[in-house]
Amino acid sequence: MAAADHAVTAAERLPGARLRVRVHPGSRRPGLVGRLADGSLKLAVAEPPEGGRANRAVEILLAESLLVPRARVRVVAGGGGRVKQVEIQGLAADELERRLAAALAGAERGAGARDGE
Repeated sequence: MAAADHAVTAAERLPGARLRVRVHPGSRRPGLVGRLADGSLKLAVAEPPEGGRANRAVEILLAESLLVPRARVRVVAGGGGRVKQVEIQGLAADELERRLAAALAGAERGAGARDGE
């Protein structure tokens, strides 16, 4: 899990954590995709990268996936690019990792069902 340690860090405002994500906007299949080699989370959103719509969709997707209120999830860096830093308030880094692992496991099960496995 050493690679994942670089993608989740303690937030500047405690308690909380930051997560590095790579976003695929305008996707036909929105959701959590998986982890990249550097530990970043890859995710897809249906909204286009116009007027902050994709950023809002990232915040909503992560809030729902991590089971936290939407108001506690905020894109804090990289708003204009595909690689972003997202702050999740109220979750320590280890709890964020645990919830993220559970959400990714659920996403994989859902993908298998969609693919006919």
